[in-house]
Amino acid sequence: MEYIIIGLLICIIILGIILFVKISKNKNSDINITEKLGNLETNMAKELGNFKYEFSNNLNKDFENLNDRIEKKLLIMNEKVNMRLDENFEKTNKTFTNVLERLTKIDEAQKKIDSLSTEIVSLQSVLTDKKTRGIFGEVNLNYILKSVFGEKNDKIYNIQYTLSNGAIADSIIHAPEPLGSICIDSKFPLENYERMTNKSLSKEEREMATKLFKIDVKKHIEAISSKYIIAGETANQAIMFLPAEAIFAEINAYHPDLLKEAYNKKVWLTSPTTLMSTLTTVYMIIKNMERNKYAKIMQIELNKLAIEFGRYKERWDKLTKSIDTVSKDVKDIHNTTEKITKRFDSINKVEFEKEDKELIEN
Repeated sequence: MEYIIIGLLICIIILGIILFVKISKNKNSDINITEKLGNLETNMAKELGNFKYEFSNNLNKDFENLNDRIEKKLLIMNEKVNMRLDENFEKTNKTFTNVLERLTKIDEAQKKIDSLSTEIVSLQSVLTDKKTRGIFGEVNLNYILKSVFGEKNDKIYNIQYTLSNGAIADSIIHAPEPLGSICIDSKFPLENYERMTNKSLSKEEREMATKLFKIDVKKHIEAISSKYIIAGETANQAIMFLPAEAIFAEINAYHPDLLKEAYNKKVWLTSPTTLMSTLTTVYMIIKNMERNKYAKIMQIELNKLAIEFGRYKERWDKLTKSIDTVSKDVKDIHNTTEKITKRFDSINKVEFEKEDKELIEN
């Protein structure tokens, strides 16, 4: 501000000096130079005062307008900031509430996991007994059979089925030929499996447990092959059901010799998953064979119906011909009747005319 005023004063002084020089060169001027300079100084002072006043007023107005704009913008910004803060606070509150709910659910899940761990430990203690393991395998097998074939479907399967040699199979599937009746027996070689997979035991102990595990599985395969495959009564194959997926996976992954032994003995190893797939396939085969049987019956009946329909068509053609013949005879009779009627009319007309002539003559 001060630099601007100083610059203006310098410009005015320069203009005054230039004017003074011009006036001093003008010899014909009668005006007193001193008087002109005084007037010039007075005018300059007035103009400078007016300029300062107008400049100050304009500057104050600009500052006031700028202040008003800044206040309005600050108010708008304050309102937006408050809105954002409220929204963020609400979102934060919801997030915090969700976190608390999730933590509550996690606590509940942890409690369930703890209870489940306790149940698993108790289940392990139960499965240490061979008899209990056998019951567990039979219950699991029965559940799979019911899931695939339905409740008490004796036409397809039976539970605890006694064969002619006195052996009792856990279940038997009555599949049609060429499959035949397939016996299923549940086996659960758990003890040595747990020992051979226990990393806390020494390498020698685990190797010994592996050998015993393979011996157990081979004994089960041999027992199933000798008891539940009977020529003329059952199929030439049987199924050994392993209730634990882990044992089934262990045999398939690391013991190909056991698979070869089972293949040679015609005994197929299954787990809960693979048994359900196998039984589902058998069920579909049975259904398809039943459909084919009914399809043959329907074909025979359709052939019989075609023969009867041929006879019906032949008889209908004969009847149509008879109806046409009768219709022609009726038409001929009608024509004959018309002719006879016309003949009677003509005869009656002739007699009436003769009588009228005789009356006229008399």
